[in-house]
Amino acid sequence: MMRKTRALVAGTAALALTLSAAACGGSDSDSSSGSGAKAEFNAALTKVFNASEKKGGTIKLANAGDWDSLDPGETYYGYSWNFLRLYARGLLTFNPVPGPEGNELTPDLAEGMGTPSDGGKTWTYKIRKGVKFEDGTEVTSKDVKYAVLRSTDKETFPSGPAYFEGFLNLPEGYKGPYKSKGVNTDSAITTPDDQTIVFHLKSAFGGFDYIAALPQTAPVPEAKDTGAKYKEHVISTGPYKFETNNLGKDFKLVRNDQWDQATDPFRKALPDAYEVQLNVNADDIDNRLLSGDLDIDITGTGVQPAALGRVVGDPALKAQTDNPTLARLWYTSINPTVAPFDNIDCRKAVEYAADRVGYQTAYGGPLAGGEIATSVLPPQIPGAAKVDLYSAGADNTGDAAKAKEALTACGQPNGFATNISYRAERPKEKAAAESLQQSLGKVGIQLTLKPFPQGDYFSQYAGNPGYVKSNNLGLVVNGWGADWNDGFGFLSQIVDSRVIRETGGSSNTSVRIPEVDTMLDAAIAETDAAKREAAWAAIDKRVMEEAVIFPGIVAKSLIIRPKRLSNVFVSEAFSMYDYLSLGVA
Repeated sequence: MMRKTRALVAGTAALALTLSAAACGGSDSDSSSGSGAKAEFNAALTKVFNASEKKGGTIKLANAGDWDSLDPGETYYGYSWNFLRLYARGLLTFNPVPGPEGNELTPDLAEGMGTPSDGGKTWTYKIRKGVKFEDGTEVTSKDVKYAVLRSTDKETFPSGPAYFEGFLNLPEGYKGPYKSKGVNTDSAITTPDDQTIVFHLKSAFGGFDYIAALPQTAPVPEAKDTGAKYKEHVISTGPYKFETNNLGKDFKLVRNDQWDQATDPFRKALPDAYEVQLNVNADDIDNRLLSGDLDIDITGTGVQPAALGRVVGDPALKAQTDNPTLARLWYTSINPTVAPFDNIDCRKAVEYAADRVGYQTAYGGPLAGGEIATSVLPPQIPGAAKVDLYSAGADNTGDAAKAKEALTACGQPNGFATNISYRAERPKEKAAAESLQQSLGKVGIQLTLKPFPQGDYFSQYAGNPGYVKSNNLGLVVNGWGADWNDGFGFLSQIVDSRVIRETGGSSNTSVRIPEVDTMLDAAIAETDAAKREAAWAAIDKRVMEEAVIFPGIVAKSLIIRPKRLSNVFVSEAFSMYDYLSLGVA
């Protein structure tokens, strides 16, 4: 659900050089510096804007919705993974520098990258000495093991990624440390000493470093774990800790006096504090960003439709924006568990009838929304190939004749009624749902719009299979970005039926194709890169053949650059501003 394209670090020597060059704000020799940096369109896209090492001040951020969870073991929004690096340190992370180097993995809590053995079934990491929790207790490998194991309890933590429970050689029936208390888990993770953690996999996986970069590897002290309530006060290992946390309203991070710069290769911790407001109207956020009353729209999805014309039409305002392209798909799931979408021809009717241009316009058009997609894989993912199985008419606004043919074939010649969900705090998603409501309505498919809160969207509503079926959520407005830069990192969490959890929390709401599951397993085991990449394209086509996803658009965003902040640049790993590097000018 998360990010953009990525690549592994070639070696720690090259990494050290990169970091030393970035120490004064960026690795680009042309980086702007000082408070007089010239504002221009895309000024922070590939280099640092307004470089500075000045400390002090408070950064003000706002979120149009609620957080899914501040607990690193449960969260799965890209903006959250970006932000939580301020208070939590996983084994690895992405290099906080501008440009392509920002896609590279780098050690964080770990001293170096993982060391594979046993043909890639075993991965060993060494943890840095001297890293402490906010209470002064030193972090050990056992704290990391505990953090990973607790994250596998998807009843308690429904929203987090499912990679660890999928790959670790866990005991049969293991349900996490709360429900399987006292069960020996050395078959999955061992900690031979306080600085060493070893992961044992069920099968070889050469890209395990990407999984070690998940926030779920951020250590949790077992004695202070409060289960589902841990999100109320996460015990910090980063340069900041929680001073206040009013769930659903706001929270504040202040300096953590137990953080030691000597243990941290790249965090500069320039601001004194971060203040985050939740559930703020999205249009109000844009207005406050433009006035300078607010620094960052933390979701990083860009200018809303209400302000778009004003920003693009005013050269001075447009000069305050950046326009990254994302390895992200804004799409709509077509749920085969909801009648009459259990009939493939009814699903195909949606594919044919949908106005692709209208969907693109809902997200902001080609500049602020993205390019029209015809299948699941974005072109940035290696192996992506052109797949376009459903006619959208000569002008891409829908093929009503083909849609009506499909409706007749599925026994619904006059159409039918169903519901479509979207995240209530996201005007672009509402506009996308309204676009589908209009275009599908022309062939008799009547949509009722159902908004749900962002924070619980997948755990309670659109990602909860029981709720989806009982509430006739035939269509679910959705979005996904690559967890890392290959087909598996993009596809696995949205097309593998095995990640669907009856308790909710999965980003896959509609793809239940056993053949695709088998194809994924074969692809991840393929050692030939060309064959593996061809497999991703084949999976993409197979998913589209079942018409369980309307692909929508490959995303772009138009984000408002903060006026009063320093060290501003777009992270290629997160496709939004890098929150770890910011300072107050």
